Amino acid sequence: MRRDAPFPGFLIGLFLPMIGFAIMYLLWGHGMRFGYFMNVLLKNNKEFAKVLTMSLLINLIPFVYCNTKRLDHTMRGIVVATMLYAVLIVLIMFVW
Repeated sequence: MRRDAPFPGFLIGLFLPMIGFAIMYLLWGHGMRFGYFMNVLLKNNKEFAKVLTMSLLINLIPFVYCNTKRLDHTMRGIVVATMLYAVLIVLIMFVW
């Protein structure tokens, strides 16, 4: 596979926020069980959107790396995945 391709960037941008979500659970969970944490977030859409938004910040790390290495196509994949998460966040905040 080519090094500078959109698909690896898309996968990075799609799965790295899951690690960011785990970090947010460790920071905001305050020792509560994961199931209870998810139950609280699913009942409060605004808090769920905040946690998802903060977990998206981890996408800045590969974005800046790809920008300095001039991996423009990979960077494009990261941006597309981040935009899909942004649409999900807007739907959670205002529609559901």
